[in-house]
Amino acid sequence: MGSGVQGSGRSVVTVGVYDGVHRGHQRVLGRAVAVARERGLPAVAVTFEPHPDEVVRPGTHPARLTGARRRAELLRALGVDVVEVVPFTLELSRADAAEFARTVLAERLRAAVVVVGEGFTFGRDAGGDVETLRALGDKYDFTVEVLPRVAGVSSTGVRERIVAGDVEGAAALLGRPHRVEGVVVRGYQRGRQLGFPTANVETPPHTAIPADGVYAGWLECVPVANLPALYPGERWPAAISVGTNPTFEGVPRTVEAYALDRDDLELYGAHVAVDFAARLRGNTRFESIEALVEQIQADVEAARRLTA
Repeated sequence: MGSGVQGSGRSVVTVGVYDGVHRGHQRVLGRAVAVARERGLPAVAVTFEPHPDEVVRPGTHPARLTGARRRAELLRALGVDVVEVVPFTLELSRADAAEFARTVLAERLRAAVVVVGEGFTFGRDAGGDVETLRALGDKYDFTVEVLPRVAGVSSTGVRERIVAGDVEGAAALLGRPHRVEGVVVRGYQRGRQLGFPTANVETPPHTAIPADGVYAGWLECVPVANLPALYPGERWPAAISVGTNPTFEGVPRTVEAYALDRDDLELYGAHVAVDFAARLRGNTRFESIEALVEQIQADVEAARRLTA
């Protein structure tokens, strides 16, 4: 766990996995930040790494909408002062609600107010709910605010749309395009041979990747520790291909992004972000390289229009 507010007085705390930091999360986080500003206290977001399901039910956890670094970045962009990442362990999963409230909320963060969303659960076997939290607040001297759900918005709903390739629907729930990040690695370089050099993005395990197909979106380099910071401040409209390339045999599932009209980029080894704006088509097998190139040219024009 970080030590961002230890010894610095009281705080306003919100707790959640916050995978995706979608519009429902944003409402809760926005309220926590507003209360913190009113009281002159730091706003603290408590989140967990890895995803609790990864520890409690290995192999069944959902695809990740945001990695830890990106999630912290989004939380801070909403005005959160401290992102407190709690390592989620088997030991923590066995702690009951009262123990979590005492050790984390009361003793460590000295919470004055705890802001959560409707349906919030915590503690062993998700045994604590908002009423439990209110009772524990009376015991440990913090008040509780509960924000209603934003109708139709959930991390599960975002994942369902991404799996279906509905990246526009996902963006409507997130309040921004869905993003996939990773390191650019050497692929087969077929795009380069065809005149459309792509960045072949190696994504972390369990990343929520859209359904196979061709998309319009954007590509940019993201500065992270220990990797080269290339092309700072640049963001390029892109045509993005997801999946196994059906025109070529034996190709593993990939995310490849072609920055429109840029054949001069040297991105190998860089950490990049791919933002998905719209799905252009599904993947199809072409009978000739000429037919494939003709379709790629049409995809590039469509991507140009959609990202203009």
